[in-house]
Amino acid sequence: MKRQKFFLPAALLAGAAALLVTSAEAGQCPADKVRADATKPVATPGKGVSDTVLAAIDLAQEPANIADRKLRLRKLVVRPQGVVPWHSHGDRPAIIYIVEGTITEYASNCAVPIVHKAGDVAREASATSHWWKNAGHSPVTLLSADVQHDERDQNM
Repeated sequence: MKRQKFFLPAALLAGAAALLVTSAEAGQCPADKVRADATKPVATPGKGVSDTVLAAIDLAQEPANIADRKLRLRKLVVRPQGVVPWHSHGDRPAIIYIVEGTITEYASNCAVPIVHKAGDVAREASATSHWWKNAGHSPVTLLSADVQHDERDQNM
């Protein structure tokens, strides 16, 4: 009986550790595939994407006092076969949370497509240029938090 008592917690701990490793790697470029200019820009136009600003904060009015920047939260819905066109994050870092669905990212710094599933988080920093495609049969919902600089910037 004692063996069972120790075995169950050990098994739970091992299972939890395996999930953590899997979660940390989910939706990221494999380390051995990270390369500068691995994917070149494409001219595929955007289509099938709704982009709704849920909230925004003028960071110049906050204690951070960052002029000409807004912190935004947006909801994007990418319909089946929808495309978020090629764009850069050179001046607009973002964090994307995949709420539902599966979508593929084609990033400038990754030699292979990156598949993002519900629950994944994608970091979009200054070194990132990319485009996304929903090759599935169901809509994909994303939440995007970004620091917008140019209000005329229509990039998703």
